[in-house]
Amino acid sequence: MAQPAWQDPVPLSLDTAPVPEYGSGSLADLLPTLVAGQEVPGFTAAIPELTPADRNCVFLIDGLGWEQIIAHPDEAPFLHSLLPTSRGGTGRPLTAGFPSTTATSLASVGTGLPPGEHGLPGYTARNPETGELMNQLRWKPWTAPKVWQPYPTVFQLADAAGVRTAQVSAPTFEQTPLTKVALSGGSFLGRLSGEDRMDVAAQRLAAGDRSLVYTYYSEVDGKGHRFGTDSDAWRGHHVDALAPPRRAPPPAPPPPTPDHPLLDHPRIDFDEDWELRAGVALLGGEGRARHVYAVPGAQADVLTVWREVLGEQFWVASRDEAIAAGWFGPTIDERVYGRIGDVVAAAHDDVIITASVNEPHESAMAGVHGSLTPVEQLVPLLEVRS
Repeated sequence: MAQPAWQDPVPLSLDTAPVPEYGSGSLADLLPTLVAGQEVPGFTAAIPELTPADRNCVFLIDGLGWEQIIAHPDEAPFLHSLLPTSRGGTGRPLTAGFPSTTATSLASVGTGLPPGEHGLPGYTARNPETGELMNQLRWKPWTAPKVWQPYPTVFQLADAAGVRTAQVSAPTFEQTPLTKVALSGGSFLGRLSGEDRMDVAAQRLAAGDRSLVYTYYSEVDGKGHRFGTDSDAWRGHHVDALAPPRRAPPPAPPPPTPDHPLLDHPRIDFDEDWELRAGVALLGGEGRARHVYAVPGAQADVLTVWREVLGEQFWVASRDEAIAAGWFGPTIDERVYGRIGDVVAAAHDDVIITASVNEPHESAMAGVHGSLTPVEQLVPLLEVRS
């Protein structure tokens, strides 16, 4: 029934926001589960559906999710055929974690920790030490990597325990700060083409009695951001041909594991909306997962206004409410607390918050991601064994 015109809008209840399956079925739980099966000390199998293996290869596809594979069986017949294998043959997906964005997801994968602990809680986040926005994908402005993310990666701990560990990715990623804090450990093998990455990953997988190999494909995400998920460029850039069993020698090809999906949406421009700008010192995050940093003393007013203006389209929470709801994981490190916005806005509807003046590049993107909705959160853990 239509809401009477005189009635104030009712904000979405935070209880209706899906919470990632931290500790039992999120991306952060994948590598700890695999290395627990390889008897690396200090780890337990958080995803109980997975059967242990001595040799494990994870093929991470940036920007491709559960619902996109379901929706595109003709473009990705092999990946689609593997859906019943997901999550140990249960046919169920994992969850990405919040926000469902590249820097956060890669850090969760590599450290085995949720965002509240590894400390990369979004595309951009405020550095409490400087008051500046820190771009955690491009690592600007420069921040000491080991100060920003001090925990060892799962790869480092596995390598120290005698597991033959390698990352196979584009050469440009080898020296990036994000790789250093999230994915380092063992050998880095740079290969330009996706086909070469698959071949090298399979060789490294077979080279040790206990092996942990990670390979990464960012091209799907790049095409989706630029052209959108309904474009021919995105549809034609599926990685279906990279993963078939015929490509890899024994013991197994890598199982594809996307890190977050992409969406195409209409926009609200923060830079042209005086109500949303009032009392805001910094706007962080990205279009569908915003960190809002208020002018000192204006936190309550900003929360009230954002709920009034956006509360029917976004889950709008204070920092403490978002933490209590478990959006960033079960615990929050002290150093991470101030990186989270005074207000956190996660999109429920098909809409994004852009900033056309301060974020011209991001505002021009056709495809976006970041929030808690199933289409953004659900990622398949497709499995091939031999």
